[in-house]
Amino acid sequence: MITKVLSVGGSIVVPDKPDINFLHKFTVMIREWLEAGSDRRLILVVGGGAPARVYQQAYAEILSEANSAEQINNKDADWIGIMATRLNAQLLKAILGTLCPQDVVYDPLSIAEFQGRVLVAAGWKPGFSTDNDAVILAEHFHADTVVNLSNIEKVYTDDPRRNPDAKPLDAISWKDFRKMIGDDWTPGKNTPFDPVASKKAQELGLTVICASGNDISNIRNILDDKKFTGTRIGA
Repeated sequence: MITKVLSVGGSIVVPDKPDINFLHKFTVMIREWLEAGSDRRLILVVGGGAPARVYQQAYAEILSEANSAEQINNKDADWIGIMATRLNAQLLKAILGTLCPQDVVYDPLSIAEFQGRVLVAAGWKPGFSTDNDAVILAEHFHADTVVNLSNIEKVYTDDPRRNPDAKPLDAISWKDFRKMIGDDWTPGKNTPFDPVASKKAQELGLTVICASGNDISNIRNILDDKKFTGTRIGA
């Protein structure tokens, strides 16, 4: 059985509202890929996107503007983001219909078996992003690669929005990647792959491919093990 894991960034699914055009093209591609082989199955782990950012920002602003005695709590902010991932995941599951007969997975350690052709998962608990859930599910269902889909085409040597000299990378080692992103997670942290997930992926010997979620044909190339545009992170 061939099992592929896609960590689908919420900013691709819901950049400001559900991206109907993307969701249509993405799910059509998934159906076509699955139809090409009866031994194929997919795990989709969905991020929070705009709903997570908007609600987390509202939480922070209200406490700040009200001069509240309450301090911003990272755990509470994480739970807000997690609930957004669950809404997005439920939408994707509904679109996929009979391909995904199981409920959306909230706890990646609790899933005993894989039914159907697609498994959809969402945020689990505070302390990391859905990238970490993707790594756990990859380990559990014996996938050797996680494809991380976001609004960036490749990993850069630095943030290209702040550093015009930042260079795109075709490949990078886990050691060098983790040196770039650090080890700590905070809710809404913007890195190509979650630091906590990166540590676990390195320990497991997983490969992570970071690529644009908006390039549907490129995603298909990755699934088919063909030449693709993106960054391979590995040993």
